[in-house]
Amino acid sequence: MKITWFGHSCFQILSQSDKNNKVSIVIDPFGDDVGLRLPKLRADILLITHDHSDHNNEKAVSGDTEEKPLIIKGPGEYESKGVFVLGIPAFHDEVGGKERGETTIYRIEAEGISVCHLGDLGQKELTVEQIDSINGVDVLMIPVGGNYTISAKEALKIMSQIEPKITIPMHYSLPKLKVKLADLTEFKKMLGIGSIEPLSSLSIKDKDFSEEEAKIIILQP
Repeated sequence: MKITWFGHSCFQILSQSDKNNKVSIVIDPFGDDVGLRLPKLRADILLITHDHSDHNNEKAVSGDTEEKPLIIKGPGEYESKGVFVLGIPAFHDEVGGKERGETTIYRIEAEGISVCHLGDLGQKELTVEQIDSINGVDVLMIPVGGNYTISAKEALKIMSQIEPKITIPMHYSLPKLKVKLADLTEFKKMLGIGSIEPLSSLSIKDKDFSEEEAKIIILQP
């Protein structure tokens, strides 16, 4: 499995269970209004966490010439090309969606690896039901920039609830980003990780995970 981050909350997951079954999963492509450049992306499965312009640019993602991507835009159970997706309802704020509405947490299962994308989570903590649905996740993609989502401090609490093997921060300030968010400084400070070398992408197999040590991976968009 290969995970690439394009900035904000947009990821591509490339899964290949065998040489004849390569699947592209794209999550939350953003529009031009955010200030970042999104490359042309191809997907077999497109996940949209919520209907805001910095997360729902479906037109930026194409399918194969003969087949459009399966577009998933909310809670439920889905399966396509050997990939299993669970959409879990969540709130974009800490007042039950009264300010910014709802978002969807996605748990993705492929190649024996479970990946969780928290979307624009605004809840300060997860509910028991949400934790039960996410339970045992390998890779967690979590917003840390605050303002519209949880902050770095709140992200650490959510991480302690989920206990992923690998955590990838997202939805934080970047050069040219027009959305006002905090940068990674506070998140790294609270974890005591100081300097950490960003990766252009993350390639992993199910045998690569350690039960003893949780890792923080910073991706470079």
